[in-house]
Amino acid sequence: MPETIEFMLLDSSYEIVGKEPVIILWGITLNGERVVLLDKRFRPYFYALISPSYEAKAEYIASAIKRLSMAKSPIIESRVVDKKYFGRPRKAVRVTTMVPETVREYREAVKKIEGVEDSLEADIRFAMRYIIDKKLYPFMAYRVAVEETEHSQGFRVSKVFNIVGEPIPIADITSIELPEMRILAFDIEVYSKKGSPNPSRDPVIIISLKDSNGNEKLLEADGYNDRSAIREFVDYIRNFDPDIIVGYNSNHFDWPYLIKRARRLGIKLDVTRRVGAEPTTSVYGHVSVQGRLNVDLYDYVKEMHEIKMKTLEEVAEYLGVMKKSERVLIEWWRIPEYWDDKKKRTVLRRYALDDVRATYGLAEKLLPFAIQLSAVTGVPLDQVGAMGVGFRLEWYLIRAAYDMNELVPNRVKRYEESYKGAVVLKPLKGIHENVVVLDFSSMYPSIMIKYNVGPDTIVDDPSECEKYGGCYVAPEVGHRFRRAPPGFFKIVLENLIKLRKQVRAKMKELSPDSPEYRVYDERQKALKVLANASYGYMGWTHARWYCRRCAEAVTAWGRNLILTAIDYARKLGLKVIYGDTDSLFVAYDKEKVKKLIEFVEKELGFEIKIDKIYRRVFFTEAKKRYVGLLEDGRIDIVGFEAVRGDWCELAKEVQERVAEIVLKTGDVDKAIEYIRDVIRKLKEGEIPITKLVIWKTLTKRIEEYEHGAPHVVAAKRMRDAGYEVSPGDKIGYVIVKGRDSISNRAYPYFMVEPSRVDIEYYIDHQIVPAVMRILSYFGVTERQLKVVSAGYRSLFDFFASKA
Repeated sequence: MPETIEFMLLDSSYEIVGKEPVIILWGITLNGERVVLLDKRFRPYFYALISPSYEAKAEYIASAIKRLSMAKSPIIESRVVDKKYFGRPRKAVRVTTMVPETVREYREAVKKIEGVEDSLEADIRFAMRYIIDKKLYPFMAYRVAVEETEHSQGFRVSKVFNIVGEPIPIADITSIELPEMRILAFDIEVYSKKGSPNPSRDPVIIISLKDSNGNEKLLEADGYNDRSAIREFVDYIRNFDPDIIVGYNSNHFDWPYLIKRARRLGIKLDVTRRVGAEPTTSVYGHVSVQGRLNVDLYDYVKEMHEIKMKTLEEVAEYLGVMKKSERVLIEWWRIPEYWDDKKKRTVLRRYALDDVRATYGLAEKLLPFAIQLSAVTGVPLDQVGAMGVGFRLEWYLIRAAYDMNELVPNRVKRYEESYKGAVVLKPLKGIHENVVVLDFSSMYPSIMIKYNVGPDTIVDDPSECEKYGGCYVAPEVGHRFRRAPPGFFKIVLENLIKLRKQVRAKMKELSPDSPEYRVYDERQKALKVLANASYGYMGWTHARWYCRRCAEAVTAWGRNLILTAIDYARKLGLKVIYGDTDSLFVAYDKEKVKKLIEFVEKELGFEIKIDKIYRRVFFTEAKKRYVGLLEDGRIDIVGFEAVRGDWCELAKEVQERVAEIVLKTGDVDKAIEYIRDVIRKLKEGEIPITKLVIWKTLTKRIEEYEHGAPHVVAAKRMRDAGYEVSPGDKIGYVIVKGRDSISNRAYPYFMVEPSRVDIEYYIDHQIVPAVMRILSYFGVTERQLKVVSAGYRSLFDFFASKA
């Protein structure tokens, strides 16, 4: 007998049973039971777009398509439907078959039929097709009629149901307490004395675990035999039964290593909720663990451009999870040393435990946003982080297209096309006090909405504008967009912005300390990310809704907007110091800034707000290059930073400290003395070699490099010493003394005694160049840093002398 259950959706997949596809929904009931819901009724389909001149023969074409039917997966329906394609009414044939894998085969055959312009939506994966059509979103709650089945289908869940009705969203989800999810963080340590660990040879010596019940555990190899540790890992996951598994760079190291290592040892890595299934690398490079959501936190950290060094310990410190000074740090190449010496194993255990604690702490920071991003886009949590921003927006657009009866364009291979970008003013060189940064809120999405920009609203013939109530014409480039009716992108963006406003309005009713507030805050961030991606998406050559002219028009309107704002600011008597894309830097006069904001919002129709206030900011003549001291005392470095792979940690550290000194004190002499002290410490061996390591990634096999760059030479030396190196490995090297070229003096840092390091190289090519990026603009010379006393008492004296 049918019953009704209420559940939260986690993920979707499918299997072929017999010759029929079965949709699998993984979920948690609102009373906390882990369940599987099966839908055996849904079938794969795609569309054949009929050429306009053949629309009268649509039924004939549908019949011709039906005759392509194959016994292995019959075409069970071929019917003519009315759809829209790029906003225009079109006829298409919806082709439905049995086995999802045959859709691509039919797609190619259908395109050969006379009168068929193209096959569309054949590349939308079957499980995603289902949740799109049924309007299902991860981490949302639904009510559905089901029938319980015999629990003999190989699922590790409390109950298995067959879906017999249509899932209905539970209207006010905030009034329902959603079930708590079980979360497990893990990290592995590998024993390798020969460079990059090799799963066919090197054992997993420690697997560290921390779960949402507060349990922490280290699973250790028996000496160099890791069979028991990996088996214990399988047992732990099966017993704890996590809904979400988190790691750091786990999609590209921990999981692939464990999968290959288990296979090498003949162990079945049976950790999924589907009995007998093992983790596999899936689309977007993520590792799929059926029935569980595997999340690589590194995917989200990669997008945090403000974090320069993205190692686990650096990120954990930056996000306030764990200070580096309060945890154990061991270089990866020294792990065998700590494992071999039983007296040192205690330290290695603490290191492994700190790693997994940091990973779990990052999950607490990052998962709320990731979950909301999944809920907003409709993409399962294990995939949404691994895919790029463009793909996230695209899945949102595909759902919107389904709701609007729009056909989804195919992804087409295209060559990169350039177009004129945003306005970047030449800055007023020097030090400026009390500077406000005004930021146009969501400038590009707002332009797209105001001027109805999209690939479906372009008007090529000016005479056609009249029938649309006129056209918006982009300045400079002249592209026209109809005024009405609203296009696909305008509707989507208006909905996104409306949703975000509703969420933010709800936040005002809640206490900032409440869990509900935090959920809404992460939701509004996810909506903002999607809206802001829309302009870049149109100019992305991999986009289904690619439109170079649209992107070009948006930047043209953007340039016009910021130049108009700059002109008005100057009329008000505001000193304009710099302008970049959607930001203006002006001297902070409260009343005049208020008038500028009113002009932009009332006269130009765009929202602008105060983003930052600098107590002091320094500009060179170069664009996109400045250093600012924020009101809270933080240093903001843009364009100067030594962030390339060929800078050592000391160079980065010194540069930031110099910026802090000159902006907080205005004292050039003090900055110079600081540099001299660093140079002295270098020469006297007081700075650890780890701060001098330069990291660079091998992007191809050593043999494929034509020229011996330093990291390539260092990698060869590692290989010659018996270490295995391969593409993707990060090579850490230092430069040693000698008269050879710099490349020939590059050695793996763990093979070098500190006394061999070429200190003069680090002074001349690392420390001094890093700080001269800032100090040279104040008349400081390299010679002053190394030998002579400072020539200026302060930055202000310097600029006064130039006046």
